[in-house]
Amino acid sequence: MNKPTILVVEDDTPVRNLITTTLKTHEYKYLTAPKGSDAILLASSHNPDVVFLDLGLPDMDGVDIIRQIRSWSNMPIIVISARSEDEDKIQALDAGADDYLTKPFSVEELLARLRVTVRRLSLMNSDNGADSSVYTNGKLKIDYSAGCAFLDEEEMKLTPIEYKLLCLLAKNTGKVLTHTYITQNIWGRSWDNDIASLRVFMVTLRKKLEAIPGSPQYIQTHIGIGYRMVKAEP
Repeated sequence: MNKPTILVVEDDTPVRNLITTTLKTHEYKYLTAPKGSDAILLASSHNPDVVFLDLGLPDMDGVDIIRQIRSWSNMPIIVISARSEDEDKIQALDAGADDYLTKPFSVEELLARLRVTVRRLSLMNSDNGADSSVYTNGKLKIDYSAGCAFLDEEEMKLTPIEYKLLCLLAKNTGKVLTHTYITQNIWGRSWDNDIASLRVFMVTLRKKLEAIPGSPQYIQTHIGIGYRMVKAEP
């Protein structure tokens, strides 16, 4: 895909200038918004490819902006915030953010996160014309219409919950899914017992999916937050 357009939502002028200068240097197009109301207007009118979002804005909280954008768009949102507590990260990710970068940050890490997001966008766009009933990732294949999964061409013996977990992660490849998000989608609720059960099911699923214990190839653990399905090497 062509260089994407980035919407930079940041009220701190020096930080905003750092980000936009970095984007300009690497030939990305960008829009800027110092307030939440401006961000929502630009997101709806210009449909940017990616949003860089600060949570602490003068007129509204960034999490509310995420929820509003998610009500009508799946555009990737990368949070860039000074809030470093796990609770803040979980709240933003649960609201629909795709990634979370804590201030202070290096421009190299910022660009790396952006490249990962752009690659995922390209993969999503290239898959639009493909058979959406079949998911492939490395040696993993899921046939959604048949309700079964294969690893290295052999059918996996999965329990119904394991299969639901695998499908949920696969359909959100590259995105961190929080414990709360997963349990709500699997069990329709999020209690402490459900999160404990989730950890147990993830252990059994990974034993069936990962060839080398302790060396994740498909499912990445984000301690205290949740899990992510990663794109495996061909």
